[in-house]
Amino acid sequence: MRRIWAPLASCMLILVTAGTVVAAPGSSTEHAKRYYVSVGDSLAAGVQPIGDADDLYRTDDGYAEQLLAIARVDSPKLSLVKLGCPGETTSTMIDGGICSYPHGSQLDEALAFLWAHRALVAFVTIDIGANDFPCQEPACVPAGVASIQSNLPRILAALREAAGPDVPIVGMTIYNPFLAAWFQGPEGQALAQLSAVAFMAPLNALLRGIYAAAGDPVADVEGVFSSNDFATLVELPGIGSVPINVAQICTWTWVCSPPPLGPDNHANAAGYGAIAGAFAAKLGL
Repeated sequence: MRRIWAPLASCMLILVTAGTVVAAPGSSTEHAKRYYVSVGDSLAAGVQPIGDADDLYRTDDGYAEQLLAIARVDSPKLSLVKLGCPGETTSTMIDGGICSYPHGSQLDEALAFLWAHRALVAFVTIDIGANDFPCQEPACVPAGVASIQSNLPRILAALREAAGPDVPIVGMTIYNPFLAAWFQGPEGQALAQLSAVAFMAPLNALLRGIYAAAGDPVADVEGVFSSNDFATLVELPGIGSVPINVAQICTWTWVCSPPPLGPDNHANAAGYGAIAGAFAAKLGL
């Protein structure tokens, strides 16, 4: 995911129509371990504006680490292989070009690990696609959709072949950071509502359809963030009564934060915890 800077209304209308590497094979502890492999973009990397700039703002408090902690309740020897790359698109996940990996692209790295540890992988999580829209102009939308439609099935097929038929591969829908426009007056509120109906809902429907076609479950992050619920009103401290989706996006991300940390649409620790919970629910943890 990226920071939000430019207006999005015209873009929305059109849309309607490296990692923690663990023990090598053959090591003395290999037989005692199982692995959780996390792939994706900046959310998989746990990016927050409080992260280390020299490490692309990665943190150790993302959804991957929090999901690992949940899974370790029943599987205390589970280890995390965290491969997410900030700024990754479906294209760069396949071809590389942003983050450096020993085996090439992020997908190459994941496949190499999965093949080498095929009997030891507990599950895989993936989030990708938010960065496939290179700008917020109408001309970028068809290309972004086409990129996801072309590349994500290839990624999922390759992961499935390497992981084997029985390893869960779980995708996720995306929360709606554009809801922060709610605080920009009547025009901002209209834009926030439009973003849910005309941009994020179609994008998440596209992602769910691709994951379903691959036979892979999807963590309902959109639902956990109440992204489409404008009817339920709650109190946002310091602000007053707002729709629950607006309150959630401000509470669980940095998008409503003032400079220098915001506006930044990455999740905070609580938001990453909510995402981890959505994955855990889908995995039955």
